[in-house]
Amino acid sequence: MGGMTGQGPRRMLGLCAAILTAGALHWAEAVLAPVAFALFAIALAWPVHRAAQARVPQAAALLATVLVVLAVLVVLSLAIGWGFGRVARWVIAEAGQLQLLYARNLDWLEERGVATAALSEQFDTRQLVRIAQAVILQLQGVVSFLGLTLVFVILGLLEVEVTRRQLARLGRDRPALSALLRAAGRTAAKLRAYMLVRTVMSLATGLAVWAFAWLAGLELAAEWGVIAFVLNYIPFLGSLLATLFPTFFAALQFGTWQAAVAVFLALQAIQFLSGSYLEPRLAGARLALSPFMVLVAVFLGALLWGIPGAFIGVPALIAVLTLCEEFEGSRWVAELLSGRDPGEG
Repeated sequence: MGGMTGQGPRRMLGLCAAILTAGALHWAEAVLAPVAFALFAIALAWPVHRAAQARVPQAAALLATVLVVLAVLVVLSLAIGWGFGRVARWVIAEAGQLQLLYARNLDWLEERGVATAALSEQFDTRQLVRIAQAVILQLQGVVSFLGLTLVFVILGLLEVEVTRRQLARLGRDRPALSALLRAAGRTAAKLRAYMLVRTVMSLATGLAVWAFAWLAGLELAAEWGVIAFVLNYIPFLGSLLATLFPTFFAALQFGTWQAAVAVFLALQAIQFLSGSYLEPRLAGARLALSPFMVLVAVFLGALLWGIPGAFIGVPALIAVLTLCEEFEGSRWVAELLSGRDPGEG
């Protein structure tokens, strides 16, 4: 009884600490989100920086690395802005057609005895226009976010080697710091492998979505391919959104629910083949993660930091589990959440 009584306050204290930590992360989003993305970018870009340092002076190596990071960020940002911006402008331009289509579907339901009085009051094309305008404004805010992230990347790249040497020196007398240094190196390697797999699968998914949309006669086929490519970097949530947006668009363009269902099923087949069959085989056991924990990481990140949090959730999970693997007391957590079956050879 005494042991159970002692565990109760500790559990409550741990729960309170988790809630306070989550609240602090959400409150400090404006600073912590760019820092998290900067650490992620540094982990990915460090091989480029190290290779450049071996050939040119440090200042030139830093400039080359920053330019590479900037080019990747600009390309992704332009892809996001172009795809979603084109779709949002189409929604604004076709607002009248959307209202007409909605009214036609209500008439179809009424002919079959379905009461639609409440439904007719809930839809207003002005709401869609406002949503589309909000999307465009959010895309404009990406520029300032990336600018702050780039500043942290530059400062971080200047500190990486110094921090590594400090941890190596201090780790001679403190095994925990030595384990932390090993975990940092393994985390960076895993993150690079993770992003390589996701990039390959995102490209394949984007091309497949574009080809299907083009063959099906869906307008903005290239835009849907680009959107699928970008959103595929967010597990589960991104692939779901990349399916729902074209499905809704198909209902508007073709005017029938049968066409929308056909588009939805085809896109779901593409996403299933990519995310549930090909990607796990490319990632292998080294990046094995529990699908449940991946979903938790995506939605928890989205709850804390919105779309940026949904993107960084899985890399953060990889970092936490890699850190747990380095310490005997927490190794069981990494094994439990890895998603690997100990019965499989």
